[in-house]
Amino acid sequence: MAKRIESELVVDLRGRPIETLDDFWDAVAEPCGLPEWFGRNTEAWRDTIQTRGISEAIDSYDVLVVHVDKRGVFAARNREARALRNAFSGKQSRLVVHDLP
Repeated sequence: MAKRIESELVVDLRGRPIETLDDFWDAVAEPCGLPEWFGRNTEAWRDTIQTRGISEAIDSYDVLVVHVDKRGVFAARNREARALRNAFSGKQSRLVVHDLP
């Protein structure tokens, strides 16, 4: 039996300043095909990447992989930053946080 290879939508945001959640929503809106009515909050994001059915772009792939630099919201230790990182905890998404040189 042949092994199934998962398809990945890779969104590389390295080099882009993501200081706030709004910066993150702005950065992922186009490559992830988020609709205008997208809620721009971590609960809506979790639904989009885990439950699916909101973005045709994301739904077209098995896994969403987002690459970011460890700065701004991805270096913060606040509640919002944790909620955003935790939204990626399912099998259908992966957040890769890269250390800065």
